[in-house]
Order: sequence, then structure tokens, then C-alpha cells
Amino acid sequence: MRLVEGSRLDYSKAGVDIEGEEKGMGRLLQWINKSIEYGEVALPVGYFANVINIGGIGIAISIDGVGTKLLVAQMLGKYDTVGIDCVAMNVNDVICVGARAVCMVDYLALEEPREDLLEGIGKGLYEGARRAGIAIVGGETAQLREMLKGMRKGYAFDLAGACLGIVALERVITGKGIEDGDIVIGLESSGIHSNGLTLARKVLLKDHLSLYRFSPDLGRTIGEELLEPTHIYAREVYKILDSGVRVKALVNITGGGWLNLLRVAKPVDIEIENLPPIPPIFSLIQREGNISDEEMFRVFNMGIGFCLIVAEEDVGVVQEILSRSNLKSYILGRVKTAKEEKSRVVLRPLGLVGEGRSFKREENLFR
Repeated sequence: MRLVEGSRLDYSKAGVDIEGEEKGMGRLLQWINKSIEYGEVALPVGYFANVINIGGIGIAISIDGVGTKLLVAQMLGKYDTVGIDCVAMNVNDVICVGARAVCMVDYLALEEPREDLLEGIGKGLYEGARRAGIAIVGGETAQLREMLKGMRKGYAFDLAGACLGIVALERVITGKGIEDGDIVIGLESSGIHSNGLTLARKVLLKDHLSLYRFSPDLGRTIGEELLEPTHIYAREVYKILDSGVRVKALVNITGGGWLNLLRVAKPVDIEIENLPPIPPIFSLIQREGNISDEEMFRVFNMGIGFCLIVAEEDVGVVQEILSRSNLKSYILGRVKTAKEEKSRVVLRPLGLVGEGRSFKREENLFR
């Protein structure tokens, strides 16, 4: 989608400084990574979840929160879906290494211990656990009135969790086994999921009443669309792993958008030849915010919430499993050997090349 030049909105103007975060994270990780020597770690930090070797058993672990989607919940006074997002954000990372998620703990910071707030969050956490097939075995709650600022007095909160999974060390998946010609399969998202909400709110929520604006494109209100829970891909992925298909890589399309495909362990060019239809929520955000294609695919999932990379001969089996699970999937493209020792994501229909933390336009990619 080509937009008019001029005042374009992006993540930094919405208040998220990705470049600054990257620089700051370098300072943090120079110390955190030194702790690796004190434990047995099978994977380096960075591939969605880490895997720890405990007595020959691989324990996968990941931690994540829900982000500013919580502000939408506060504005609507509806708290029974963000718990699903909390489970999803963690479980969808753990399954990327081929692990089966087992349990989770949560952390809930509160401005005030409002009963309706706590019950709503509890309902969502339960529903997320049910969908993922895990147990929530503990957690921590803290009242931090002086630290929290929200959209509704007394209802400010933050919600995060940590998930644990199990995987045989010899079956850990990181993308090392990717080969030239392997196929990239995209699994549909349930909407905006839990990423890019800062930018989406900046564009769509000019005032509180904007949440209740009915959108003909969406078939419901803006608020209802933004609170749609993140799909949990665990059950579908387990069926594929249990089928005997050799899955080369599993990629959660969350923060970083389609650039998450760069996290595979082997340097490759991921050539996307076919883009699925863009869901109306993303078209609405792009149009009303005058946001470039480069920024949209860097921030949002754009309708694809999870990807698998498999051998071409296994594509039929994978799509049949997904079809029986009533989850739409798309053959997006294929993998090519990288010309250099770094990975690229090539969105050929849009003429975009993704490297590092951004996409750039290359007009000669257009077919």
C-alpha cells in the first residue's frame, strides 16, 4: 500500500524507541550474559525461549507481558481477556524451540486490589491455561500505588508471566537444520495480538469515545477489535511435531513483526513470494496513521501470527493438520542460501528487504 509523503507516523513518534532500546539492551546484556557460566545452558539467549540442561532434560523457559493492551482493557473496564494474552505471549515463545509447555507463573502489579479487576484477570488466565493445556502453578501480586499510572483511577495494573516447557535436548529447534528450498508456512493471527498497541492506540484512539466507534470494515467497535485475544498456537504445533514431520524452524511473529523470521540460527534469505490478505485492522491503522509498509511489517503481525519452516515434501501434511484444526495457513515462500553470513527477509510483492531491526525498500524486487 503506497501512502502520501509527508507526516508519517511510526513507532518512535508513538513513544517506543526501538533504537534506544537496542543500545540500552547492549549495556544490560553485557552483564546478564556473564551469568551463563554459572549454569548449564543449551541455547544462547535470544531464540524466543532458552533451554537449560537439567540432568539431561531440556527445560525451556520464557517470560513476557501483555504491554499497553492493558490500557485498552482499563479504558473499557473489561479485564477477562488480557489473561489469555499473557498465557499466549509466553506459551507461543516456548513452543518455538520444540518444547511442550507445561506450566506458568504470573506476576500482577496493582494500583489497588479491586475485586472486579482481579476476578476478570483470573478468568482470562484460566481460559488461556485451558487453551494452552497448561497449569498456572503460582504467582506474585504486589500493590504498587506510587509506581503505577493507568487510564482509570484505582485500576492501573501490569501483568506478566513466565512459562516452562520440556523438550528432549536432541530435539531442540532453532533453525540450524534449514536447507535451501524449504518452505515457509504462515498461520493466521487472531488480529493485532499483543504487539504494536502503542502505535495502534496513537492512531485509532483520539479520545475515550473512539473505543466505542463502530467500524464497518471490522464489523465491530475499535475497542472490541483491539481486545481480541492472541491466538495460542500450542495445540496445532504439537499435532505437527507429533506427526513425524521434521520441523526446521518455528517462529512467533510478535514484537518485531516479520523481522522475527531473522532469528533462525542459520544465515538464510527468507523469500516471501505470497502475502495473505491483510486483515482490516491493519489496513485501518495504516490508512488512518499514514504509516509506511516498512513500518507496518516491522511492528505488526499483518495477519500472520506464527510461521513454520519445513521441507517441501512435508507441506501437504502440515496444511492438512492445520485444516483439521480449523486454522488457516498460507504458503508464504521459501528459503534460499544466504549470499552473506547474515539472514534477510525479502517481501518480494512489496519490494522490501528486512535486515537487522528494519525493512528497506528495493524497487528492483518488484516482479
